[in-house]
Amino acid sequence: MRILLADDHQMFREALRSLLGSLPQIEVVAETGNGLEVIDLVRATQPDIVCMDISMPGLNGIETTRQITRSWPLIKVIALSAFSDQRYVMDMMAAGAAAYVTKAAAGDELLRAIDAVSKNHSYLCPDAMDSVKGVLSNNTPPEKKVTPLGPRERQVLALVAAGFTSAQIAEQLHIAASTIEVHRRNIMRKLDVHSVAGLTRYAIRNGLVSD
Repeated sequence: MRILLADDHQMFREALRSLLGSLPQIEVVAETGNGLEVIDLVRATQPDIVCMDISMPGLNGIETTRQITRSWPLIKVIALSAFSDQRYVMDMMAAGAAAYVTKAAAGDELLRAIDAVSKNHSYLCPDAMDSVKGVLSNNTPPEKKVTPLGPRERQVLALVAAGFTSAQIAEQLHIAASTIEVHRRNIMRKLDVHSVAGLTRYAIRNGLVSD
């Protein structure tokens, strides 16, 4: 199995690479700590599985997972997070992740998740399962969030909230700065939010960036 590691903590990434590299059936084909680089690496290496951190600079793991599962539906994403909060688990699974493992449980749990998704099964580590069992049993409704934005608008919003200027966003996304300005105006109009601070608060509330 070809695996791509996406996590902005280098020591954690190195530990995962060491763990997975010791297994003859697994090859780590690429790694990065920046969300914006993940899509390019997926395109270049065509992994079977992406181990995806949620909080990364550039583009968060939720939006990156959404783009991967939309463009490459056969690639499995395993979410890796320091948190087991219901919101993070549900958002990652809604984005298309096949599994969710907390970093505290990484190791044996990650190997279980890899085995499960390689067989087209989903997997939640015990901490993640505990946080969403009420939702899964329909006893507790999941938190509702409506984001009336298109994929490109969500991407631009995440970068605006991360502090990038329109020129910097245009360079990273390889589109004209004038197009970024159009997206910004459309985002503000759709959300009825008219300041960068307001956009940042909205992005944090809706999981597009970490606080």
